[in-house]
Amino acid sequence: MNVARTYGNVVRRQIADKPKTASAMIRTGLYLESFRCAHFAEKKMPKAYRFLNSKAVGVVADALSHPETYAWTNIFAPTELLQTFGLSCVSVECLASYLSGFWLEDYFIDRAEDVGISSTLCSYHKNFIGAVESGVLPLPRLGVTTSVTCDGNIGTFRYMEQRFGVKNFILDIPQNWSPEAERYVVEQLRSLIQVLENATGRKYSEDALRETIHRENESKAHFSSALKKRISHSYPNTMTLVLFLLLATHLNIGSQWVLDFFRMLDEEIGTYPPDTGKRLFWVHTTPYSQPTLQSYLNYNDKCSIVCDDFNLDYMEEMDETHPLEALARKMICNIYNGSFERKAQACVKYAKEYQCDAAVEFCHWGCKQSAGGAILLKEEMRKAGIPMLILHGDSVDRRNNHDGQIRTRFEAFLEMLNRGQEATE
Repeated sequence: MNVARTYGNVVRRQIADKPKTASAMIRTGLYLESFRCAHFAEKKMPKAYRFLNSKAVGVVADALSHPETYAWTNIFAPTELLQTFGLSCVSVECLASYLSGFWLEDYFIDRAEDVGISSTLCSYHKNFIGAVESGVLPLPRLGVTTSVTCDGNIGTFRYMEQRFGVKNFILDIPQNWSPEAERYVVEQLRSLIQVLENATGRKYSEDALRETIHRENESKAHFSSALKKRISHSYPNTMTLVLFLLLATHLNIGSQWVLDFFRMLDEEIGTYPPDTGKRLFWVHTTPYSQPTLQSYLNYNDKCSIVCDDFNLDYMEEMDETHPLEALARKMICNIYNGSFERKAQACVKYAKEYQCDAAVEFCHWGCKQSAGGAILLKEEMRKAGIPMLILHGDSVDRRNNHDGQIRTRFEAFLEMLNRGQEATE
């Protein structure tokens, strides 16, 4: 029996008439999952990932239980700054993924389309909008997003402000770094600070932000060290755990629990045996519920995801003595900002640095930047001698995936890798 699906069906029956009951059941389910991961996780799951899994679910459950202390953001938002005001950051994509974990995405996506949202919008955003429209997701203190890469975010945040009165703050990020560009973003951050002070009643503390960035630098140093060890050691994971890692590298980066996790990860990887399987560099979202990819990538020592572009989108050490400037630089120089060549070059660099045998990009439905740049990335990978497979599907909506096509193409790609041939489209 699929426990999550069965529980989700019980929740589903409450949504239309008792959305608050459904919301409470979702929070309860998240707390139970957090407890299960902490105490009864799969034996194959490494200790550090058990900790990450439990915390990643628990912090979202806490945020939904105390909506006065949480904010909607995207993953590129300056979450370090929001943390210093006591706010928990939860992204649209994170909430959509968790709802999909309860097998409820079809209900909410249909609800969004019923109220007039375009069917071509990213299914993460439709899932999120449908859940808010249904009254299942509580409204936050405010929303903070950026202009970086995703063309759906700004529209979704503006819709939430017009439809439900959720105040939002949009950071306009220039495509390239320059002293003028950095000052432009810093001025916006100063404006955001005023908004946060008014929203929370707290005063900005530069010392608190410096401490947060200090912990972020420590966390990234341990992450880099762990990835270097991963070159020669195996380390079991799943597509879901790659997604959960985003809560550590983005939404909660700079927190103490994230630093504890990366220390644990750094210590543990070197204790695992040599990696003898095929090593993949993953690009874009991981479709954690896709059956074929689950069977080939979850806890498989013959083929695994070593690292991915989202979790490595900005790995530079930040200047904690000038915290606002450091946050501005981080957003401007993110590999997902600016021209696609920046991201393509970074992906090739990481794939080579961490000795990946191949790259796989999953072009998620509705994400125009991903589908539009995939061929450019594949060409850069080809020049570097790294085989690359492009898959198309939906990371959220199970109805919009075609398992037969994905199975055929992925198995053929693995077969070519095992034969030492260069994969072609």
